[in-house]
Amino acid sequence: MKITTTLAVAAGLAALAACNNETPQEQAADNIEANAEATADNLEEAADNATTEAGEDALENQADATREAGEENADATRTSADADGNSAN
Repeated sequence: MKITTTLAVAAGLAALAACNNETPQEQAADNIEANAEATADNLEEAADNATTEAGEDALENQADATREAGEENADATRTSADADGNSAN
């Protein structure tokens, strides 16, 4: 159920992004962030169901790393859009 909800939210965010006058690079960056957030949320749900503290900690650390990587990749996508002069800003 959580995965379905997460995917529905991600689809909704993608639909909202399509309504804006964003560049393709900005839309891609938004999608990168949304996908990383959804994946991290799923990892945290798995952590809640872990049978050991070590397993829970490992999954929570992986969720944090996933969020950070998603933010960094999205920022890199936005930066490359700015460098190309294709940014809406």
